[in-house]
Amino acid sequence: MGRRPTVVPSTVTPAATGPQSVPPSRFEAVAETLASGEDPHGVCSVVGRMLGADGASLEDALGGLRATWLEVRGSDPSFDATSALLAAWSDETLAYVHQLSCADPMTGLSSLVHVRSRLTELYLRSDRVHEDWAMVVCELPLPPVPAADGSDGAYRLVHSMRLARAGQCVRTVFVLGETVGRVGSRRVAALVERDGRLGDRVRLLRRLLEDVVDHTPTARVWIEGLPVDDVNAALLLDDLAR
Repeated sequence: MGRRPTVVPSTVTPAATGPQSVPPSRFEAVAETLASGEDPHGVCSVVGRMLGADGASLEDALGGLRATWLEVRGSDPSFDATSALLAAWSDETLAYVHQLSCADPMTGLSSLVHVRSRLTELYLRSDRVHEDWAMVVCELPLPPVPAADGSDGAYRLVHSMRLARAGQCVRTVFVLGETVGRVGSRRVAALVERDGRLGDRVRLLRRLLEDVVDHTPTARVWIEGLPVDDVNAALLLDDLAR
């Protein structure tokens, strides 16, 4: 996800202390502060934020702090220093998680999990979801596979580009904030409200999709009815994702 490698805690024990001992990566400032006898609380906070930005695990963070403390003072880290490190690590890690997108990185479409969550929200708010809502599903045909095992990188890229273009077509037709997501390897689904124009919109979508696929058969588009409850809606999504 573009994050830097995690910190590998040092295996140095108090017996190895001395001029040649090296603190774990990112903990150099902590070691210097401890050696000078200064309060390490602020430095531990800074290191905690750096570790969180690096994507370091909680185990790596605690292991690095303990190894550093053992190298310099021959004891376990203090409670205050540990708390400062963990609080900063937690804040930075949560900030990163909150920035994550619910979109599929290759196509920009909402993920299957997001579509599932949106369905759950609808069922929690109303017992008429199966009457008032539906899914418009677009299924792309399989393009020619240049490699015998279907693993060719160019094949995957072309397929993802077609899915992205199909998603753009769906968004062009359904422009009122409908959830549009990738469902399976070849399908795009839009969660839409039923109204008198739904059939016309589906026909327009079919025409737009003719330019996405440059070979026959063309993309399939259909209106998928929703079940009466959330449990069966989840089963429907699982079936469409296959």
